[in-house]
Amino acid sequence: MAATRRSTSRRQQRRRRILIGTITGAVVAAVAVAAVGVVTVLQRSEPPSAPAAGDETPAVTTPTPTPDPTPLTPAQQLLAGTTDPAACAVSFAGEGIDLAPLLESQGSLYASLPIPTRDGEVFAGWYATPDDAAARAIPGRINGADAVACDAQQRTLYGSWMSPADNEAAKTRIPILMYHQFTTKPEGESGWLRGNYAYVGDWDAHLAYISEQQFYLPTWPELSAFIDGALYLPDHSVIVTDDDADPSWLELAVPLVEKHQVMTTSFVITVNGPGPDLTPYVLKRSHTHDMHTAGDNGQGRIVNWSKDQIVTDLDTSASVLGGTKEVVAYPFGHYNETAKEGVAAAGFEMARTIEQGYVSIGTDKLALPCIRINYGMTVDDLKRAIG
Repeated sequence: MAATRRSTSRRQQRRRRILIGTITGAVVAAVAVAAVGVVTVLQRSEPPSAPAAGDETPAVTTPTPTPDPTPLTPAQQLLAGTTDPAACAVSFAGEGIDLAPLLESQGSLYASLPIPTRDGEVFAGWYATPDDAAARAIPGRINGADAVACDAQQRTLYGSWMSPADNEAAKTRIPILMYHQFTTKPEGESGWLRGNYAYVGDWDAHLAYISEQQFYLPTWPELSAFIDGALYLPDHSVIVTDDDADPSWLELAVPLVEKHQVMTTSFVITVNGPGPDLTPYVLKRSHTHDMHTAGDNGQGRIVNWSKDQIVTDLDTSASVLGGTKEVVAYPFGHYNETAKEGVAAAGFEMARTIEQGYVSIGTDKLALPCIRINYGMTVDDLKRAIG
């Protein structure tokens, strides 16, 4: 009995040891798990360690802001509005000059160069370079007698000024040459109009002389401003004109104008039409529409008609020629006060007579004189007439 109780007691003690061991193991395991959790939390909360020497740190990329586009210059804005490959934006520079650029066409003559004004000074022209402007050098002076040439569709012209006293002191006189018909006969034509026919060989030599001697060729707006005292023109200037647009002018004379590229004016009797456009170096201006014929008293219609009739005729003539109203040539050179009033009322600023003389500051714009070229006048005769 006692043995049985001892055996039972030993079994109970063994169970208690096993149970305690089990509980102890569980506690130890739980403590271990908790310790691992604490370590993990501590690891997560620690700041990242510095990279070891030699390790590369990834660069932080900052987005580059897009720059604002560079604003277009006024000249570039002009070019942006056209697809014409011949377009040229012409800008203007110089003391006291603040002008917007103009769009011109390369290969054509300058169509609209401005003539700026400035209190107490006289404009002395546009030039290719600042040095030309300072020297007022004729070879570098640019105007409507020159063909437009640009670099990358742009160019700048430079203005020059002078005092009114210096302009007066220059004593410039502008000859307006007047030709009529042309002949291939060195001995000339016969008949009462013989004097009107210039030998085409002399005409060729005249143009060559004007070109080689680098005469300045004023436009009609420039001549008007010169007369007003607002523009300086060099004394080494000349304007070349022809009356009537005779077939001999078109066939014989115009090809030589193109050859020498000397700007001329053809005064056209527009009742016969505007005539062909053979070269940009010929400007077509009015010789009236239908007043180049005799009136009741044997003189031209322009001195027989009323002012209103004259205005109607000149308006018609201008429309045939594209609306240009810069200058008209009096038919036969005939004019009177009514003729001058009619010319002015029609919107023409100037009129050329056949009276001999030179244009100076203050000349009557509605009675411009000229230098008549007759048959047989050589280059030497031309030199004496224009210098």
